[in-house]
Amino acid sequence: MDAMDIPIPSIHAMPGGPVPGATSDPAGPFGPIETILPHRGTMLLVDAVLTCTDKTLTASAHVESGAWYADADGAMPAWIGIELMAQAIAAHVALLAMRAGGRARPGVLLGSRSYHALVPTYPAGARLTIEAEELLRSEEGHGAYECTIDHDGVRYAEAVIKVFQPTDFQSFIEGSLST
Repeated sequence: MDAMDIPIPSIHAMPGGPVPGATSDPAGPFGPIETILPHRGTMLLVDAVLTCTDKTLTASAHVESGAWYADADGAMPAWIGIELMAQAIAAHVALLAMRAGGRARPGVLLGSRSYHALVPTYPAGARLTIEAEELLRSEEGHGAYECTIDHDGVRYAEAVIKVFQPTDFQSFIEGSLST
Protein backbone atom coordinates (compact mmCIF):
# COMPACT_ATOMS: atom_id res chain seq x y z
CA MET A 1 0.00 0.00 0.00
CA ASP A 2 1.51 3.35 -0.98
CA ALA A 3 0.91 6.64 0.83
CA MET A 4 -1.82 7.68 -1.61
CA ASP A 5 -3.93 4.62 -0.70
CA ILE A 6 -4.01 5.26 3.04
CA PRO A 7 -7.36 6.69 4.21
CA ILE A 8 -6.94 10.38 4.93
CA PRO A 9 -7.68 11.12 8.59
CA SER A 10 -8.47 14.82 8.28
CA ILE A 11 -9.03 17.54 5.74
CA HIS A 12 -5.68 19.09 6.64
CA ALA A 13 -3.80 15.87 5.82
CA MET A 14 -4.91 15.82 2.19
CA PRO A 15 -1.99 16.06 -0.25
CA GLY A 16 -2.17 19.52 -1.77
CA GLY A 17 -3.67 21.05 1.38
CA PRO A 18 -7.11 21.27 2.89
CA VAL A 19 -10.30 21.28 0.88
CA PRO A 20 -11.48 24.90 0.49
CA GLY A 21 -14.49 25.59 2.69
CA ALA A 22 -14.14 22.40 4.73
CA THR A 23 -14.02 22.47 8.51
CA SER A 24 -13.59 19.98 11.32
CA ASP A 25 -17.33 19.34 11.43
CA PRO A 26 -18.91 16.39 13.26
CA ALA A 27 -20.52 15.43 9.94
CA GLY A 28 -17.17 13.95 8.94
CA PRO A 29 -13.47 14.70 8.57
CA PHE A 30 -14.07 16.53 5.29
CA GLY A 31 -16.60 19.00 6.64
CA PRO A 32 -20.29 19.34 5.88
CA ILE A 33 -21.38 17.27 2.89
CA GLU A 34 -23.08 20.39 1.48
CA THR A 35 -19.59 21.82 0.81
CA ILE A 36 -18.85 18.80 -1.40
CA LEU A 37 -22.09 17.77 -3.14
CA PRO A 38 -24.58 20.02 -4.98
CA HIS A 39 -27.57 17.95 -3.81
CA ARG A 40 -29.90 19.69 -1.37
CA GLY A 41 -32.93 18.94 0.74
CA THR A 42 -34.51 15.53 0.43
CA MET A 43 -32.24 14.56 -2.48
CA LEU A 44 -29.07 14.76 -0.36
CA LEU A 45 -28.85 11.17 0.86
CA VAL A 46 -25.15 10.80 1.74
CA ASP A 47 -24.43 12.61 5.01
CA ALA A 48 -20.64 12.38 5.44
CA VAL A 49 -17.39 11.51 3.72
CA LEU A 50 -15.31 9.30 6.02
CA THR A 51 -12.18 8.62 3.94
CA CYS A 52 -10.86 9.68 0.56
CA THR A 53 -7.80 8.65 -1.45
CA ASP A 54 -6.87 9.15 -5.10
CA LYS A 55 -8.82 5.99 -6.01
CA THR A 56 -11.36 5.40 -3.22
CA LEU A 57 -13.98 7.11 -1.09
CA THR A 58 -15.97 5.89 1.89
CA ALA A 59 -19.16 7.74 2.83
CA SER A 60 -22.05 7.19 5.19
CA ALA A 61 -25.81 7.61 5.04
CA HIS A 62 -28.47 7.27 7.71
CA VAL A 63 -31.78 5.61 6.82
CA GLU A 64 -34.41 8.08 8.06
CA SER A 65 -37.70 6.40 8.97
CA GLY A 66 -39.73 9.50 8.09
CA ALA A 67 -38.03 10.28 4.77
CA TRP A 68 -39.87 10.52 1.44
CA TYR A 69 -38.54 7.10 0.39
CA ALA A 70 -39.53 5.24 3.58
CA ASP A 71 -41.92 2.31 3.36
CA ALA A 72 -44.50 1.47 6.06
CA ASP A 73 -41.69 0.14 8.29
CA GLY A 74 -39.53 3.23 7.76
CA ALA A 75 -37.06 1.31 5.57
CA MET A 76 -35.29 2.56 2.44
CA PRO A 77 -35.99 0.52 -0.72
CA ALA A 78 -32.80 -1.09 -2.02
CA TRP A 79 -33.24 0.49 -5.47
CA ILE A 80 -32.19 3.81 -3.91
CA GLY A 81 -28.77 2.25 -3.35
CA ILE A 82 -27.67 3.20 -6.86
CA GLU A 83 -28.24 6.88 -5.96
CA LEU A 84 -26.22 6.46 -2.76
CA MET A 85 -23.40 5.05 -4.88
CA ALA A 86 -23.70 7.90 -7.39
CA GLN A 87 -23.47 10.48 -4.60
CA ALA A 88 -20.36 8.77 -3.20
CA ILE A 89 -18.78 8.89 -6.67
CA ALA A 90 -19.73 12.57 -7.04
CA ALA A 91 -18.10 13.31 -3.68
CA HIS A 92 -14.92 11.51 -4.76
CA VAL A 93 -14.67 13.43 -8.03
CA ALA A 94 -15.44 16.72 -6.24
CA LEU A 95 -12.83 16.21 -3.51
CA LEU A 96 -10.16 15.33 -6.07
CA ALA A 97 -10.99 18.47 -8.06
CA MET A 98 -10.92 20.66 -4.93
CA ARG A 99 -7.64 19.14 -3.78
CA ALA A 100 -6.13 20.04 -7.17
CA GLY A 101 -7.28 23.65 -6.73
CA GLY A 102 -10.33 23.33 -8.96
CA ARG A 103 -13.99 23.10 -8.19
CA ALA A 104 -16.59 20.40 -8.39
CA ARG A 105 -18.34 20.15 -11.76
CA PRO A 106 -21.60 18.40 -12.60
CA GLY A 107 -21.61 14.91 -14.00
CA VAL A 108 -24.12 12.23 -14.89
CA LEU A 109 -24.76 8.63 -13.94
CA LEU A 110 -24.71 6.67 -17.18
CA GLY A 111 -25.89 3.45 -15.62
CA SER A 112 -24.92 -0.01 -14.49
CA ARG A 113 -25.33 -3.48 -15.94
CA SER A 114 -24.51 -5.04 -12.61
CA TYR A 115 -26.42 -3.44 -9.71
CA HIS A 116 -27.08 -6.25 -7.23
CA ALA A 117 -29.33 -5.54 -4.26
CA LEU A 118 -28.67 -8.30 -1.76
CA VAL A 119 -31.54 -7.23 0.52
CA PRO A 120 -34.91 -5.72 -0.50
CA THR A 121 -34.72 -2.78 1.92
CA TYR A 122 -32.29 -0.99 4.23
CA PRO A 123 -33.77 -0.93 7.77
CA ALA A 124 -34.95 2.26 9.45
CA GLY A 125 -32.20 3.79 11.55
CA ALA A 126 -29.39 1.91 9.80
CA ARG A 127 -26.05 3.67 9.33
CA LEU A 128 -24.95 2.62 5.83
CA THR A 129 -21.35 2.62 4.64
CA ILE A 130 -20.93 3.35 0.94
CA GLU A 131 -17.59 2.61 -0.71
CA ALA A 132 -16.60 3.67 -4.22
CA GLU A 133 -13.39 2.54 -5.89
CA GLU A 134 -12.37 4.09 -9.19
CA LEU A 135 -11.68 1.44 -11.82
CA LEU A 136 -11.06 3.77 -14.75
CA ARG A 137 -11.14 7.43 -15.70
CA SER A 138 -10.58 8.76 -19.20
CA GLU A 139 -9.36 12.18 -20.30
CA GLU A 140 -12.76 12.65 -21.96
CA GLY A 141 -14.56 12.40 -18.60
CA HIS A 142 -15.78 8.79 -18.63
CA GLY A 143 -15.35 6.78 -15.46
CA ALA A 144 -16.26 3.49 -13.84
CA TYR A 145 -16.46 2.72 -10.14
CA GLU A 146 -16.91 -0.47 -8.18
CA CYS A 147 -19.29 0.34 -5.33
CA THR A 148 -20.64 -1.39 -2.26
CA ILE A 149 -23.16 -0.62 0.47
CA ASP A 150 -22.71 -2.30 3.86
CA HIS A 151 -24.35 -2.14 7.27
CA ASP A 152 -22.67 -3.58 10.37
CA GLY A 153 -20.35 -5.70 8.24
CA VAL A 154 -23.15 -7.12 6.08
CA ARG A 155 -23.12 -6.44 2.33
CA TYR A 156 -26.41 -4.89 1.18
CA ALA A 157 -25.61 -3.97 -2.43
CA GLU A 158 -22.81 -3.97 -4.99
CA ALA A 159 -22.40 -2.55 -8.46
CA VAL A 160 -20.11 -1.25 -11.13
CA ILE A 161 -21.35 2.25 -11.94
CA LYS A 162 -20.48 4.16 -15.10
CA VAL A 163 -20.35 7.95 -14.98
CA PHE A 164 -19.56 10.84 -17.30
CA GLN A 165 -18.34 14.34 -16.49
CA PRO A 166 -18.54 16.47 -19.63
CA THR A 167 -16.23 19.43 -20.05
CA ASP A 168 -19.23 21.65 -20.89
CA PHE A 169 -22.19 20.31 -18.94
CA GLN A 170 -24.68 22.87 -20.26
CA SER A 171 -23.89 22.04 -23.90
CA PHE A 172 -24.04 18.34 -23.08
CA ILE A 173 -27.52 18.68 -21.56
CA GLU A 174 -28.79 20.91 -24.37
CA GLY A 175 -27.43 18.46 -26.96
CA SER A 176 -29.01 15.52 -25.13
CA LEU A 177 -32.41 17.21 -25.01
CA SER A 178 -32.41 18.29 -28.66
CA THR A 179 -31.97 14.78 -30.11
